[in-house]
Amino acid sequence: MATGATFAALRHRNYRIWALAGFVSVIGTWMQVLGVNWYVLKETGSATSMGFAVLLQAAPTLLLSVWGGVLADRLPARPLLITAQAAHATLAAGLGAAALTGFGGLPLIFAISLATGAVSAIEGPVMGRWASTLVDRETLGNALALGSLSNSAGRILGMSLGAVVVAAVGPALLFGINAASFAAVVVALFAVRPGAVAGVAVTAAGATRSGVRAGFAYLRGQPVLLVALALSFVLGSLGRNYQVTMAAMSDGPLSAGASGYGVLSTVFAIGTVVGALVAARRRTLGYRTLVVAGLLASGLQIVAGLAPGTVSFAAVILPIAAAAVVIDTTVGTRAQLDTDAAMRGRVLAALAVTGSVSAAVGAPLLGWLAEYAGPRQTLVLAGAAATIATVAAAVALDRQHARAATLALVTPRPRHPVRRVAFRAARIVRPAGAVCVIGPADGVPSGPIRLPELATLATAGSVARR
Repeated sequence: MATGATFAALRHRNYRIWALAGFVSVIGTWMQVLGVNWYVLKETGSATSMGFAVLLQAAPTLLLSVWGGVLADRLPARPLLITAQAAHATLAAGLGAAALTGFGGLPLIFAISLATGAVSAIEGPVMGRWASTLVDRETLGNALALGSLSNSAGRILGMSLGAVVVAAVGPALLFGINAASFAAVVVALFAVRPGAVAGVAVTAAGATRSGVRAGFAYLRGQPVLLVALALSFVLGSLGRNYQVTMAAMSDGPLSAGASGYGVLSTVFAIGTVVGALVAARRRTLGYRTLVVAGLLASGLQIVAGLAPGTVSFAAVILPIAAAAVVIDTTVGTRAQLDTDAAMRGRVLAALAVTGSVSAAVGAPLLGWLAEYAGPRQTLVLAGAAATIATVAAAVALDRQHARAATLALVTPRPRHPVRRVAFRAARIVRPAGAVCVIGPADGVPSGPIRLPELATLATAGSVARR
């Protein structure tokens, strides 16, 4: 793929505005994360208290994301996002005031962290649905990959600048910078021109099936997406919580200490940037890409457990981080393209909940295993389990694709003469049980052909090779 295609989404004016504002906001967000962690650690001297502050920001996702998905499907996105940015800015300013004056102490810091997590949980699905309207279908995957690149680069820059600022003047300035950064997002929301690009379809406000139950009912009828979410959960819980396993390896078998852990964290961050670039260069991000990246990450995790030293461990960590970003970007792309427009917000909410639950389950599990079985054994065991899960998911996806194609090929013959000829040709070219996949260049989302579509699409020669 041409180098220019790596940044294809930037050809759209709306996306350029949004990406720049998002990058500014991400830098501010990670500055605040570092500031909260440092403030809590300084006040308590307890890493457990610091972890509790992080948990408070993540916990609301489990309860509120589904409601954010409903709002994303039912209400206009722009007013919701402007309100969310105002709330974020107010909460960040509150943190700054608390850090400067000491008013409220740690209870106030914890309360603001919880409120920040609640706003983020509701905002997430709305933001994801809104962003998908800024590009066309062909560049959506590229836009998501560039978003991952922006998040990774913003995290590195935000944490680096934050470390300098907090050492010089304390955390209050970090909170003030984050509060100001949300103004960039508000400006972008007003600068974007709605409807400038024929992006992923959205439905009119209020014209969707309402309620959380409708979202769960829809997901139950999407076996391919459920398999992808299940695989994402396993890979996220057993193979993504490297902050735990890297710390255990640094403190244990590698004898690298805190400095080694810092180096490994930097290498991992660089790997996420590499993964975002790899995902951006791919023309399509389908389920085959998901399976290949899952197998690569899982296999390398086993190798990481056997790495003799810090350098060799770092060499394996980098491609694992890259594969993790490819996995996330692929699942996010399929969640956007392969779902009903009326349910897309709730599907994105389910994806957010999956990520939060995988982190909440995987981190303590891996920590417990590292303590009682050993860090190396934990990596090997978790990698083997993730490999088995990826193979099982590949078999399940293949069966679902084959079933969809088989059902499509036995639909009633169309009455129109031209479509009837195309229908017969399709039956000859694709025998029952074969997998037919539509490519993105054909103007429709990638994935298995649905029941009534095969004959119609065949008239335009749209049946692509798997």
